[in-house]
Amino acid sequence: MEGPTALLVTCVSDMEALREEIREKDAEIQRLREQLAACQKDKICTPGPELHNVDEKLVELEKTCLSNADILRYSRQLVLPEFGVKGQLNLSRASVLVVGCGGLGCPLAQYLAAAGIGRLGLLDYDVVETSNLHRQVLHGEKRKGMSKSASVVKTLRKLNSSVEYVPYQMMLNPSNALHLIQQYDLIADCSDNVPTRYLINDACVAAGKPLVSASALRWEGQLTVYNHNGGPCFRCLFPVPPPAETVTNCADGGVLGIVPGIMGCIQALEVLKLASGMESSFSGIMFMFDALDGRFRNIKIRRKKSDCAVCSSNPEIQILGDYEAFCGSSASDKCRTLNLLSNEERLSVQVYKQILDDKVPHLLIDVRPQPEVDICRLKHSIHIPLRQLEDKNFNFNFLTERLSEISKNADELDNKVIVICKLGNDSQKAVKILQEFSNRGIYKFIAKDIKGGLMAWSEKIDPTFPQY
Repeated sequence: MEGPTALLVTCVSDMEALREEIREKDAEIQRLREQLAACQKDKICTPGPELHNVDEKLVELEKTCLSNADILRYSRQLVLPEFGVKGQLNLSRASVLVVGCGGLGCPLAQYLAAAGIGRLGLLDYDVVETSNLHRQVLHGEKRKGMSKSASVVKTLRKLNSSVEYVPYQMMLNPSNALHLIQQYDLIADCSDNVPTRYLINDACVAAGKPLVSASALRWEGQLTVYNHNGGPCFRCLFPVPPPAETVTNCADGGVLGIVPGIMGCIQALEVLKLASGMESSFSGIMFMFDALDGRFRNIKIRRKKSDCAVCSSNPEIQILGDYEAFCGSSASDKCRTLNLLSNEERLSVQVYKQILDDKVPHLLIDVRPQPEVDICRLKHSIHIPLRQLEDKNFNFNFLTERLSEISKNADELDNKVIVICKLGNDSQKAVKILQEFSNRGIYKFIAKDIKGGLMAWSEKIDPTFPQY
């Protein structure tokens, strides 16, 4: 007998065996309870050896068997030969700390709760915002302003009330990371900034905990397992953080919501395998997903470094005091703020509004990528993407012609070139490039940028201008 019919017969047989096992356990528990009750009723009774520590025996028995409700709820995974009753019991005793309740953390937490994890810690310092909802699917429109960790717990309790949920509305930092991580068996890194990733890694190494780490940006995702079975840690791969100006997060670079959803599900799969007692698939392997091409790849990563500053036999570091200083960036998934120009080289949106009101001739250059310009723009701006300005072959003739139209007098060119972007980061990079162009003597002018960019314009000058 083959095919679906054979599989059905096998499943029925396995389920009946599970039910028989639970009946036997229930009968043993009942027998012990009756013996204990009889002993307690008869004051002169002296318990036999089998009744010593009977309460502990009852608790231990209840931990080593599944209830009928558990069998019904988890039956589809119980019948998997690689998982079975043992895997489910391991899962019910395991604890997982999820750092970040966003695009990765939501699907991860949902499937861990659905599968019956014992204790689930959910850590996030932030609150729910409208821009989260396209990818952070455990929140909702009515929860705007609610703590993300509390919002996730509220949703998950409706899914599986038997799981112990521990919400943490706080930011992970060097003073609390090790204490928190020591309380859990597995750690899942769903953060979206470099300082937090280094902090989680270092605390996991110090606590001896495996770390399932995932990331998602634009159309791509990555996942691997650090500090497991002699495998490498995050610092083995990245001993030194990348320059802050080269790092992009979802707020800056964007992401299609389903991409962190897919990565969060794969992250949940890896956590479930480890928590149930199975082997890791991605220790020493980097899993990579390209959603645009629909491509999955596994890349073997370098082994544990013998001279790693954190996980070697003679580590230099346990927990650093200041990870933001180490990485040169903020431990936040908010849009980053760069400081490349002096205050004299920057204009506030209020000052720029006065320039407009006074009708001072100037050239406003919008250096955002084309998709952002398609969303919204100031009508009088000209669009030159930063990437074009960064191209060594960029032709500045167009710019010099426009500047010539504005002013024939080189002494009047102060504030004539003004650069704007979304938040005032790329505009600073563009000003640096324009300054180099001017310093070469081809055409003298002074370029400045607008602090806070178009989002500051929307917040402080024109509330009808779209926020994105």
